[in-house]
Amino acid sequence: MNEIADNLRTVLQRMQSACARAGRAPDAVGLIAVSKTFPAGAIAAAAAAGQRRFGENYLQEALGKVEALAGAGLEWHFIGPIQSNKTREIAAHFAWVHGVERLRIIERLSAQRPQGLPALNVCVQVNISGEASKSGCSVAQAPELCAAIAALPRLRLRGLMAIPQAVADADDTRLAFRRLRTLFERIRADGAVNLADFDTLSMGMSGDFEIAIEEGATLVRVGSAIFGRREAAGEKR
Repeated sequence: MNEIADNLRTVLQRMQSACARAGRAPDAVGLIAVSKTFPAGAIAAAAAAGQRRFGENYLQEALGKVEALAGAGLEWHFIGPIQSNKTREIAAHFAWVHGVERLRIIERLSAQRPQGLPALNVCVQVNISGEASKSGCSVAQAPELCAAIAALPRLRLRGLMAIPQAVADADDTRLAFRRLRTLFERIRADGAVNLADFDTLSMGMSGDFEIAIEEGATLVRVGSAIFGRREAAGEKR
C-alpha cells in the first residue's frame, strides 16, 4: 500500500505545479480520490497518507466501504448518474453528489436527506461536449436547473461538474473545460443562485486534471493515478 501513498504524493505535487502555472494558490484545488472498484484497504492506505475526500460510482459497493471505514473522518462523494431507487441511500450516506441532471431526482434527494445531517452538497452535471451517450443536462438547460435546485430545502447547490469527451487533442479538452467555466461564471452573474455556496467547478480526471486546474477547476476527481489501473468496465480515470 506504500505505492498508493507515493502515487498520492505525486498527484498532489502535480496539482500544486498546475496551480503555480495558473497563478493560483497551492490550496485552491481539492482532490477527490475516486476509489470505485478498489477495496476498503486501498482507501484506508490513502487516508493514512492524508487523503480525506473519496468518490464512488456504484452504490452497493460504496455502502460497504462507508460502513467499513465509519469513524475515519472521511468525506464521501457520489459521482455519476443516479437512479430513482438509489436516492434514499445516497441522500443518507454521502456528503456530496456530483452529477445531478434531472429535477425529479434532485427533488427526491432533497426530500430524503435526513434532518440530522447537514445539507447535501450538489453539483449539476453538464454535457459540455454534447455527446449523445454522455449523461448531463445541456448547456442551455443548466441555468434553469441550477435555479430550481437553489430553491429546494436540504440541498446546497455548489456548482457544476463535467466529463468532457475523451479526445487526443489537449487543446480540445482545454476548450471544453473553458466552456464549463464560462457557463459557471454566467450562472453566478445571473444571480439566481447563492453566490456564497456556488463556488465549485468539479472537472478533471487522471488524464487531464492539470489542464482542468489551469482552466479553473476547484475539485479534481482522480482514480487510476492514485490507486492504479482498474479492471472493471466504465470510466477508467
